[in-house]
Amino acid sequence: MITGTNLRFAYSAQKKFNFPDIKCKNGETLLILGQSGKGKTTLLHLLALLLKPDSGEIMIAGTSANNLSSSQLAQVRAKNIGIIYQRPHFVSSLSVLDNILLSNYLGDKKPDKAKATALAEQLGFADHLSKKPSRLSQGEQQRVSIARALMNNPNIILADEPTSNLDDNNCQRVIELLKTQSASIGASLVVVTHDQRLKDVFSNQVFL
Repeated sequence: MITGTNLRFAYSAQKKFNFPDIKCKNGETLLILGQSGKGKTTLLHLLALLLKPDSGEIMIAGTSANNLSSSQLAQVRAKNIGIIYQRPHFVSSLSVLDNILLSNYLGDKKPDKAKATALAEQLGFADHLSKKPSRLSQGEQQRVSIARALMNNPNIILADEPTSNLDDNNCQRVIELLKTQSASIGASLVVVTHDQRLKDVFSNQVFL
């Protein structure tokens, strides 16, 4: 479960954000909709404990993040959160498969090639596992990023524009996989996007 209450964050005096309260229980899904400049990615980075709010509180699995040290925040993030970034971050020298397995290493878990392969098949890039990420299209890279975020069965899945580079067929495939995977492991799924195709897929919605 993840909650954000009275969250405020400012990059400067001219660029301030006041966010609506966020609550997503275990096994639930939440869609956060907003146009560019409304702070969607900032809110996701706050919920992912990558940014510290100027005020307000974030609760992760019943634990307040307010008074945690940097190392404690990193531990909470590694244990509980799977992040799907808008722009995938890969190790260019590693293959697609090894980039996915990197999640296991960072989470102090045994590499699970079987799960990585299964996710790749579900997401339609199994033929590319031996390639370098740079050889993949933007849409394929985005699907690799999604697989990587799911590798450690996180309690919370945070997705930043996961369908923005996908056609309608792959958009549907990705959203169904995210919903199915999050439901199967009882995870909270929070998606931030401006993609209006998702409005009819999520019943629980917040508008920025």
